Amino acid sequence: MIKKVLVVDDSRAARFGLCAILSKIGQFEIHEAGDGKAGVDKFNEVMPDVTFMDLTMPVMDGIEALAEIKKVHPEAVVIVLSADVQKSTVERVMSRGAMTFLSKPPVKDVVEGILAEVAKKLESA
Repeated sequence: MIKKVLVVDDSRAARFGLCAILSKIGQFEIHEAGDGKAGVDKFNEVMPDVTFMDLTMPVMDGIEALAEIKKVHPEAVVIVLSADVQKSTVERVMSRGAMTFLSKPPVKDVVEGILAEVAKKLESA
């Protein structure tokens, strides 16, 4: 069961939009961070069940933040969201341990499907 979700994005509007989608899907404890470094720190503080991570951010980008999280918590479930859908970007993200890659802006049905996959993964672990 997914209880805690972390949303990491430097765009307040993007965080608001994804949090609104998450609120329509379930009763999650939602945490937010505005850059990759703050995202890593918040991850270590709250230990979310799933993290949604933007790629292009100040201080530390999403790829660096993903690598930092996976280094300490290899089991972490990180879903990357980005408008950069180039094949090379998607491959880099997936090779660093992301569960999946979603293009921005996120769509409720897609997010709901991904969360259902995460919930199954957590139940079988």
